[in-house]
Order: sequence, then C-alpha cells, then structure tokens
Amino acid sequence: MVNLPGRTASFGLAAALTRAGIAGLRAKAPGGRGRWERKNYAGRTVELYAGPATAVATAVGAGRVRPAAGLAVLAAGACGAYDDVAGAGDSRRGFRAHLGALRGGEVTSGAVKLFGISAAGLVAGALLKERAVDKVLAGVVIAGAAHFVNLVDVRPGAAAGTVVALTAPGLLRSGPGAELAAAAMGAAAAVLPDDLAERTMLGDTGAHALGAALGAAVVASNGRAGLAAHAAAFVAAAAFGERVSEAARAVVLPGARTAE
Repeated sequence: MVNLPGRTASFGLAAALTRAGIAGLRAKAPGGRGRWERKNYAGRTVELYAGPATAVATAVGAGRVRPAAGLAVLAAGACGAYDDVAGAGDSRRGFRAHLGALRGGEVTSGAVKLFGISAAGLVAGALLKERAVDKVLAGVVIAGAAHFVNLVDVRPGAAAGTVVALTAPGLLRSGPGAELAAAAMGAAAAVLPDDLAERTMLGDTGAHALGAALGAAVVASNGRAGLAAHAAAFVAAAAFGERVSEAARAVVLPGARTAE
C-alpha cells in the first residue's frame, strides 16, 4: 500500500523549509549580499541562497525518513558548498581535470568534493543496506546520483527539473523510498520557479544535496539488481560527464529565459 500521508508530509516539509530558508537568507544575507551573488552562464546576476536552503531542507526531509540518508544529503551539500566557495575561480571541470591536478600534487576543491561525497555515500550505503555487496552498490548509487545532478546543472532549472522528473516514478512505490523521493521532489519543486526565472541558482551545494537524496531514494526502493543497474548508469554518466553536460545544455525547459 502506498503511504500517501508519508509522501505528502515529506514533500510539504522539504518544500516549506526550502522556501523559508531562501527567504531567511535573503533577509539576512550573512556576510553581505555580494557574497551571495554570482554571474550565471548568460552573464546575469543570480542569488546563491537556494543552495544552502535546499541542502538543509532536503537533509531534514530525508533524515526524517532515514537518518543515514539525511546525513548523506547534508555531507554532499557541505562538500558542494566548499567547492562553491574555494573553487569559485577555478575553471577546471570534471573528474579527469581534478584527478590530473591531484596526480601533480595539487589538491583542488573539486577533488575534496569528489572524495568527500564518495565517502559520505559509502557510509550511508553501509547504514542503509545489510549485505556487503549491497552496501557498496548503495554507496556508488548515492554518490553517483549526487554527481549526476551536478553534471546537468548547466542551465536554469536543469538540475531541479531533472530531480523532479526522476523522483516522480518513486512516488508510485511504497515505503521509505517513496518518502525519500517526495522529500527530494519537494525541495526541487520549491526552488524550480526561481531557478527557471534566473533569480537564483542551486550551485554545487544544492545540486549535490538533491542528487544525494535522489540516490538515497533509489537505494531504499531497490534490491541488488536495481542497485547494480543504477550504479552502472551513474558510473557511465560520470565517465562521459562532458557529453552529459552538453546534452543538458541543449535542453530548454518551459519557463526558462534564453540567453540574449
């Protein structure tokens, strides 16, 4: 039986906390408004409030269902936040660039993010599953989903829209997987209008957090075969990351502004 009240509560909680977090950060603007502004791909000034607001709201919503999932979301968001700040001026993108720098003795913020999210995913996977193989697969799925959503975060609304689309089938299931999917969808849906209108952006903070929540929902809803299939898909996406991002750039979502 589908737990409609549980899904509704997860969706509503994450959505409400996201909107409240954005409003609160916008009102206070800790450190000054300049710290919370960036130029997007089209050169327009957008706000960064949605990133931490989405990460915290999604972590609370996911943690309400499975504490391990909430911790994974929070860790992914924190790693993304570090890269948003420390890597703001770094033009290098993708695993290969950061791993290449690491081989040369330079620890980039992207490398810290990569290993931090991977570790968080493995810890969460170990807590969410019982058998050793399933624990590893679950960790790959959570970390892989976090990186996948960040890969498509190249145009307004792309990351949030992707999460809404990919979590929708999970709502048809029952149990904690459906509630985790609802939490991720609630936060993504709450930020999507402002994201599409280019008033705000998720940044690595919000994109990684939403992705980790998506991964946790997949983990909670699937057995070994499903985990293996999703893990393979996310690993393939990471291997062809540039192509994934290029494909995302070619998609214009309804309601999105176009570059002038």
